[in-house]
Amino acid sequence: MMTSKEIRKQFLNFFKSKDHTIVPSAPAVPQDDPTLMFTNAGMNQFKDVFLGHGSRKYTRAADTQKCIRVSGKHNDLEEVGRDGYHHTFFEMLGNWSFGDYYKKEAMTWAWELLTQVFKLDKERLYITVYKTDDQAMELWKGISGFGEDRILRFDEKDNFWEMGEVGPCGPCSEIHYDRTPDKSGAKLVNADHEDVIEIWNLVFIQHNRKQDGSLEDLPAKHIDTGMGFERLTSIIQNTKTNYDTDIFLPILNKVAQLSGVPYQQGPEGTPHRVIADHIRMITFSIADGALPSNVGRGYVVRRVLRRAARFGRMIGLDDAFLYKLLETLCELYGETFPELPGQLDFIRQVIKSEESSFKKNLDRGILLFDEFAKDLKKGGIISGVDAFKLYDTYGFPVDMTNQMAEERGFTIDMKAYQTELEAAKERSRETVGTVTADWVILKESDNAPFLGYDHTETEVEIARYRPTGEEDEEQRDIYQVMLTQTPFYAESGGQVGDCGTINAESFTLRVLDTQKIDGQNVSLAVIISGEISGGEAQAQVDSTKRDRTKKNHSATHLMHQALKDVLGDHVQQKGSMVSPELYRFDFSHFEGMTAEQIRLVETKVNEKIQANYQLVTEVLPIEEAKAKGAQALFGEKYGDKVRVVSMGDYSMELCGGTHVKATGDIGLFKILSEGSISAGIRRIEGVTGMGAFNYINQQEDLVKDISAALKCPAEETPERVSSLQEKYKALVKEKDQLRDKLLTYNADEMIQSAETYSNEIYNNIKIICKLIEGTSAEALKNLAHCLRPKMGSAVVVLATEAKGKANVVVAVSDDLVDRGIKSGAIINPVARIVGGGGGGHPRLAQAGGKDPSKLAEAIQAAPGIVKEQLG
Repeated sequence: MMTSKEIRKQFLNFFKSKDHTIVPSAPAVPQDDPTLMFTNAGMNQFKDVFLGHGSRKYTRAADTQKCIRVSGKHNDLEEVGRDGYHHTFFEMLGNWSFGDYYKKEAMTWAWELLTQVFKLDKERLYITVYKTDDQAMELWKGISGFGEDRILRFDEKDNFWEMGEVGPCGPCSEIHYDRTPDKSGAKLVNADHEDVIEIWNLVFIQHNRKQDGSLEDLPAKHIDTGMGFERLTSIIQNTKTNYDTDIFLPILNKVAQLSGVPYQQGPEGTPHRVIADHIRMITFSIADGALPSNVGRGYVVRRVLRRAARFGRMIGLDDAFLYKLLETLCELYGETFPELPGQLDFIRQVIKSEESSFKKNLDRGILLFDEFAKDLKKGGIISGVDAFKLYDTYGFPVDMTNQMAEERGFTIDMKAYQTELEAAKERSRETVGTVTADWVILKESDNAPFLGYDHTETEVEIARYRPTGEEDEEQRDIYQVMLTQTPFYAESGGQVGDCGTINAESFTLRVLDTQKIDGQNVSLAVIISGEISGGEAQAQVDSTKRDRTKKNHSATHLMHQALKDVLGDHVQQKGSMVSPELYRFDFSHFEGMTAEQIRLVETKVNEKIQANYQLVTEVLPIEEAKAKGAQALFGEKYGDKVRVVSMGDYSMELCGGTHVKATGDIGLFKILSEGSISAGIRRIEGVTGMGAFNYINQQEDLVKDISAALKCPAEETPERVSSLQEKYKALVKEKDQLRDKLLTYNADEMIQSAETYSNEIYNNIKIICKLIEGTSAEALKNLAHCLRPKMGSAVVVLATEAKGKANVVVAVSDDLVDRGIKSGAIINPVARIVGGGGGGHPRLAQAGGKDPSKLAEAIQAAPGIVKEQLG
């Protein structure tokens, strides 16, 4: 039997033999396409070619593409694990032609690969074409030998592909596989039935859809194909479902080993299948830069991870377990996707941390769900308010709540849930956006060259401008200005945009910032004098700010390598910001840096600054740059030619920013802070040059002020401060002890003021319910102990706020305990008022709560609760 690895290799080798360039998979997390949350098709990385905005040095390509479909219209989440062929993560095998070959070659090679290389049974194959595509029909007849009983016509819904409402589009032709025992699946083609499934889609991109909906022919015709790797493997390995292939079985077996619950193919195996699918999506998302968070794609990753964790509960996996599947996953995919083993430790830490933190919320959320559902009968409805509370308070995605409801025969009021969700969004929504007018065109200029690497001042003309509808702090209108050529660097790669001036005879502009808009460098400027007009002008960058920014930028390159040296090769840049004032650098690491590690990084970077390496910049083909060892930011999109910035033999990165001429120009490097910004991501902020020098001076002045206040030499300040701290702790302890003693001295007074209660069962029961301010939970407990033996038959309820939390103590005299009055029965309803719970010995119980603002309300209610127990 052919293994999945062999199938993948056969596909790529086949198209390599047909003169296709085998390209690496694009990241599953697109970095340059704001319209996509995840890469969901093989054609995504070639979208610019189809739109006519980009090109490649090759005209034929093939690859296996990592795809994720778990949001938007491509959302298969609810089907995952329930059927055998839907997944959140899958591989898409594809081949492309960019204006090279067309229908005949694409069809011929598809048929050759399926029937001659993979040796699929022709009698189990069906072909579909677009209803009016007679050319495709005739070509298929000749290639396959089929008649129109096996080459079926379908309409736009199934056999016409469009990138969007406007843009490239064209008919497509699909190949379907019939799994019915008697090969009778003709009526199931395109019916979304698991017995007859689509395995390969050949798209013929030949039209452009215009704004009015009409079609025009494209100047060049393209081929875009996609074949589901998991489905193909299932067919070749003759398995009932995708999960029965060697793609999934090792993961399923590992889940069974961890849980002690054997995998079964029926509904009992749904948890195993869900986990096996979800761990792939989670892992590749993190590897490609999407970390669990509360927004955007990060929330989708968190949602899928939590869903997998909850399905683990169903088979006894109560503790964090997903990270234990990574070694198995790496064995399956490490050779094809080398970014996985390179980041395995980092991914493991992120998943383990995320799953462990959710475990607490999962426990609480399940208890809350049980509370909501306890009085419902089968067919009952969980309110939308309750479902939203689970989401808002405990992070339960609504599909997880829905799954829990379905298991018990309930449904959720989704309309009410959406109302709650929209109301929450409205409360947090900020008004954003600006009104812009049409461009005023002064001179035609398609692509203004950037001259700022070599020049900070140059002659220019204003090509076009338009108001943004915004004003600066002096209430001057801000304009977007495009120049015929520009020295101003546009914000990119974390480096802030340049500012400066544009001077002409008839006007002066102050440039506040420079941004990339539609691929062009656009400066944001205000008019200082005159009116914007055409003709020659002088553009000048603010050199002081540019120089400070360059120092910070070059320093981050050195720091990136120093972090790898100190912490390990798993460190990857995850974001940066370099401005004149400071640098900010986000990187992957699973724990806080120690003071020693921070000092070591600082030392390494300053050593390289002292070495005064000359910076060398080269523009190279990307493959040559990578072969030389240049670091690329994973997930960043690069063109065929890239700019390589080298600093001696220490640092070599792909970078389009501006830099110093030699590392010595940086002057001095200092880290100001290091901390976490999300699970597995740390952030360093710091300064260089005069910024670092000024910071050191400030610290020196601070030490001088402290030593003067302590009246000791600077070198003795640590010992003097430590001594003062010890004295302070002793005084605080003494104060607390005196306060607690005073509290117990007041016990007699509290007994005198106690309420006496009698009923048909009990006589002369003393009840003390008191809110005591400014004491500790321990002192409260000691006071209750002191009161119990002095009061006779009595119940004591005491409360205080300590360390921002509510604390409650209930004590019950021995005789009442013997008659069935327990402190726990009293303390629980009191504690619920302050948002907590507790327990303890029948004679004395303690409770905590998260809402100390309701302590007075709890104490006010306490006598009634006590009397209810006595009654």
